[in-house]
Amino acid sequence: MGGCAGSRRRLSDSEGEDTDPAPRPPLLDRQDAHWKNAVGFWLLGLCNNFSYVVMLSAAHDILSHQRAPRNQSHVDPDPTLTPHNSSSRFDCNSVSTAAVLLADILPTLIIKLLAPLGLHLLPYSPRVLTSGICAAGSFILVAFSHSVGTSLCGVVLASISSGLGEVTFLSLTAFYPRAVISWWSSGTGGAGLLGALSYLGLTQAGLSPQHTLLSMLGIPALLLASYFLLLTSPGLQDPGGEEEADTAARQPLINSAAAESKPGSSSHLSLQERWTVFKGLLWYIVPLVLVYFAEYFINQGLFELLFFRNTFLSHAQQYRWYQMLYQAGVFASRSSLRCCRIHHTWALALLQCVNLAFLLADVWLNFLPSIYLVFLIILYEGLLGGAAYVNTFHNIALETRDEHREFAMATACISDTLGISLSGLLALPLHDFLCHLS
Repeated sequence: MGGCAGSRRRLSDSEGEDTDPAPRPPLLDRQDAHWKNAVGFWLLGLCNNFSYVVMLSAAHDILSHQRAPRNQSHVDPDPTLTPHNSSSRFDCNSVSTAAVLLADILPTLIIKLLAPLGLHLLPYSPRVLTSGICAAGSFILVAFSHSVGTSLCGVVLASISSGLGEVTFLSLTAFYPRAVISWWSSGTGGAGLLGALSYLGLTQAGLSPQHTLLSMLGIPALLLASYFLLLTSPGLQDPGGEEEADTAARQPLINSAAAESKPGSSSHLSLQERWTVFKGLLWYIVPLVLVYFAEYFINQGLFELLFFRNTFLSHAQQYRWYQMLYQAGVFASRSSLRCCRIHHTWALALLQCVNLAFLLADVWLNFLPSIYLVFLIILYEGLLGGAAYVNTFHNIALETRDEHREFAMATACISDTLGISLSGLLALPLHDFLCHLS
C-alpha cells in the first residue's frame, strides 16, 4: 500500500491500454493469499485495539497515580489498594474511571466524525504509520508519567491510534473477500481479552504498571509488520465471498498498488449519494450505539462501584477481573460469526439495556450476595457487545453495493464510539452523585 498516490496514477495511465486479463492464479497461491489475509486482518484487529484496552484496564491505576512517590517508603507498595474515599461504601476514587474512558474515546469520536467527510479517502500507508507511532507513544508516555494529567495525554494517543486504525482497516475490508470482516472482528475481540489478561497477569505477578506498559511496545511494531509485510495486494480482489476470492495479485502490500486505486472505491460518491447511504445505515447504527452506550456505562460507570469487601481480591484487582471477563465475552462472540449470525441486532440492544438497568439497581440497592454472580453477568455483557459489533458490520457488508461499501464501513464505525462517548459523559456525574451520597 506504499506509494498510494503514484499507484492511482499508474492505474489511470493503464486503463486505456488493451491488455489481456491476468491469468487465474494456481489454487495453492489463492489459498496462501487467503490465509495471509485472514491472519493479517486478525493481527491488525488485535494490535489496533490493544493499547485502547490496556488503557481502560489500567484506568484504576492511572487515577491512583500508578505508583507511590519514591521518597515515601512507608506508603503501601501497591497504591491502587489505597482507597481515596474510605467513608464511602463504594471505596471511590476521587475521579471516576469514566475520565479515562473519555480521554480514550473522544479523540476517536472526532476521527470517526471526519471519516464520512473524506478522511477515509486519504492514503492508507501514512494513516497506518501514524496509528503505530501513536500506539507506541501512548505506552511510553503513560509508563513514565508521574501525574494523572500526563497519563491522560498518553491515553489520548492510544485513542488516536485506535480510532484512526479502525476507520482505516474497516475501509480496507471493502477491497477483500467479506470473510476478512470476521477475522478483523475476532482480532479486535482478541485484543480485548489478551490486553486485559496480560495487564492483569503481569501486575498480579508483581510487575509494576510502568514495566507492564513498557513490555507491550512490541504490539505497534507487529501492527506495522502485519500491514506492510503480510497482507496481499487488494487491487484485483473480488469482495464477494470467500469462495470468490480468486485473486491475481499475491505480493505484500509494501510492494503493491494501493487499495485506493481499485475500481469501485467510494471516492467518486456525491454528497447526495453519501447522505442516501447514511440514511440506510441508521437501521444498523442506532442499535449499535445503544449496545455500546449500555455496556460502557456499566464498564466505566459501574465497575468501580461494584465493590465487594468480603473477598480475597482488592478493589483494584476486582476492577481488573471485571475488565478481563468482559473482554473474554467480547472475544468469544466476535469470533462466532461462522456459527451464529444475527440479523436483528435491535434484540441485542434491548438485552444490553436490561443488563445496565439490573446492575444499576444493584449498585443502588446492593442486593447481589456474591462477586461471582457479577462475574457471570459481566461475561454475558461482553457476549452481547461482541455479537452486536461483528453482526452489524457483516450485515452492512452483505447489504451495501460494492461502490458504497468503503464509505459505509467507514461511516458505521462511528456507532460504537458515539455510544461509548455518551456513556462516559453520563457516568462522570453518576460517580460523583453516588460517592457523595454514600
